[in-house]
Amino acid sequence: MKKVAFYTLGCKLNYSETSTISRMFEQKGYQKVEFNQKPDIFIINTCSVTENADKKCKKIVKEANKINPDGYVTIIGCYAQLKPQEIADIEGVDAVLGAAEKFQLIDLLDGFVKEPSGNKAKVYNQNIEEAVEYHTSYSLNDRTRTFLKVQDGCDYPCAYCTIPLARGGSRSDTIANVLKAAREIAESGAKEIVLTGVNIGDFGLQNGKRENTFLDLVKALDEVEGIERFRISSIEPNLLTDEIIAFVASSKRFVPHFHIPLQSGSNKVLALMKRRYKRELYVDRVTKIKELMPNCCIGVDVIVGHPGETDEEFLETYNFLNELPISYLHVFTYSERENTSALAIKPVVPMSKRSERSKMLHILSDKKRRFFYEENLEDSFTVLFEEDVENGQMQGFTENYIRVTAKYDPILINETKKVKLSTINENMLVEVEEVEVYETH
Repeated sequence: MKKVAFYTLGCKLNYSETSTISRMFEQKGYQKVEFNQKPDIFIINTCSVTENADKKCKKIVKEANKINPDGYVTIIGCYAQLKPQEIADIEGVDAVLGAAEKFQLIDLLDGFVKEPSGNKAKVYNQNIEEAVEYHTSYSLNDRTRTFLKVQDGCDYPCAYCTIPLARGGSRSDTIANVLKAAREIAESGAKEIVLTGVNIGDFGLQNGKRENTFLDLVKALDEVEGIERFRISSIEPNLLTDEIIAFVASSKRFVPHFHIPLQSGSNKVLALMKRRYKRELYVDRVTKIKELMPNCCIGVDVIVGHPGETDEEFLETYNFLNELPISYLHVFTYSERENTSALAIKPVVPMSKRSERSKMLHILSDKKRRFFYEENLEDSFTVLFEEDVENGQMQGFTENYIRVTAKYDPILINETKKVKLSTINENMLVEVEEVEVYETH
């Protein structure tokens, strides 16, 4: 029995796909092992959102070659689609598979037999226009929560982004398939599903035709028995409708937590980025959410140092975010990517300024998170406790995404318990009053 190990870089979408591919291997009789357990086959699922992700890929290949010099190293994912020849030239790589081929790798690589030393890596990489099939994927790495892919690809040509080049056009699963996957996840014992995709608000496109909407999907999922919580991972502000917000506010299983990419608080920079909304729409979305769900957690993606972003426009973004009732930020430092229109925009922001702006927003994010946590102290929420235990403490998230810590009790793992939030500790975790006094929900 050949042993196979996986390493995933990047987003929740990649994790859902790696997990699905690993189950395909197990169904074919391969033994899944940890990366350091001298596997016969290494599968590295790559990201290419930043230059750093590319460097990480090279480092992991080097590590794989150290662990087992005779191991078969296969690279899949976004970096593999964008730069197959560059990866094929990395010493120790045996095969590179693009977006249209990664789910066929067991058949394409036929036994994973290494070529004689000195031979070039095999490359299976069609033009991204060929990546039109949809592959249902979900992760089952953690009993408490799982990532379920509902949509792939993107039709939005944002100036800084390579995702459409790496994943192709927008396409979706059918509602029937998503419901089937959700029921399978429920049978596995997982209590929470995080819906993922490249542009999940665009859900419903199949073979170029719009068959459904994202609202249709969430309404159908809300009826799935066995899953206690559904969480929406990220949704574009122009696709987050009043109807979706209102439905989440009144639903049985969807939690009060939205992650809404902003990227810039300056309308001028948003236009340079080719985003499909202005800051006024973003304010409207946040206001609507807080009106219907005052305790709702709102996360924000923001990019600093995009070409053309002046000091004044960055401060406009900073002040905009500071005034909004949001809960935390994911801060990305702009990095140049080949074949993107942002490369033609001037002036280019120096790396030192990008770094300075990133630090400012990271500090703002910490302040926002603490303020959000403080607002919710003394209130009661349900916490889904996770398996990870550190120093006799276990952790979990409330429905509105507050990270909670409590004294370890094995009976609490994968259980949803009602707790009263007490204090924030030095690690930015919220301590709770005794859990045992509350009933399971």
